[in-house]
Amino acid sequence: MDWRDRGLCLREDPDLFFPIGSVSSGQVVVQTDEAKSVCRRCPVTEQCLAWAVLAGPVEGIWGGTTEGERRAARRRAARRRTTAETAA
Repeated sequence: MDWRDRGLCLREDPDLFFPIGSVSSGQVVVQTDEAKSVCRRCPVTEQCLAWAVLAGPVEGIWGGTTEGERRAARRRAARRRTTAETAA
């Protein structure tokens, strides 16, 4: 069985995980929080997040993170690698 078959998001409206609008608009914030709430209870959040990070820029909420949060995490990881390589 694939990890995707065990995701709690399968029982939700898919649109919940793809908020449309300005990140700072009230409805987008509420929808994002609701989607992340589902992710916090999900047994495959780690696998979902790992997939989203490896896949690159993907829209929507994956593994309890937004595209912007994943992008920031990739930048931090790249900076750490650069710092580690420079120190070696």
